[in-house]
Amino acid sequence: MRTYFFAPATPGQYPALIFYSEIFQLTGPIRRTAALLAGHGYIVAVPEVYHELESPGTVLAYDQAGADKGNFNKFEKQVSAYDSDARTLINHLTSLSNCNGKLGVIGICLGGHLAFRAAMNLEVSSTACFYPTDIHSSTLGNGRNDNSLLRAPEIQGELLMIFGRQDPHIPLDGRNKIRARLEEANLNYTWHEVNAAHAFIRDEGPRYDPVLALQCLNLALELFQRKL
Repeated sequence: MRTYFFAPATPGQYPALIFYSEIFQLTGPIRRTAALLAGHGYIVAVPEVYHELESPGTVLAYDQAGADKGNFNKFEKQVSAYDSDARTLINHLTSLSNCNGKLGVIGICLGGHLAFRAAMNLEVSSTACFYPTDIHSSTLGNGRNDNSLLRAPEIQGELLMIFGRQDPHIPLDGRNKIRARLEEANLNYTWHEVNAAHAFIRDEGPRYDPVLALQCLNLALELFQRKL
């Protein structure tokens, strides 16, 4: 599993973040966000989420062909493989000499769902999910029948959930379903809905909202600073 690492320039021990990308893998916006996070004092690991399905180094374009391929891969990969990827990353990060043993997760779009599942590991103390897709519909992975909502009570750390109200991929009834489950599971979470479309964090394309992106990234940084 090719994984890209971003870290502070100053030597020392730092907490680690797993950063799950959108369906397009390590694009320019994902790389820049990873560098931003690292600059705030974190070791940031960005895995290629489709490493079984694409050649190392593959980056899908922000166009219809790239979206089609990314969505195909999202449903082709087994949910158990996403989970074993998370376990491998956790084991590796916590073994690094420059890691202080504290671990958080952040994810965007598909990555938001993968972050939600990674949060089920006890080592994860804090997780930021930006407009996580397919949680409400339980359609992640091969067979489109994941158990993320069912397993929500396994999450022991603090969750940050951020959604765009104009996001067609996670409509109001879907957001309500997720929030009701978090309440039912009595999880420690904060919930934010902003007036934005899907991909408003991505600093390329017409849906980018730099004001909201900065506000929401600061929410994630506050969570990680407090917990890690």
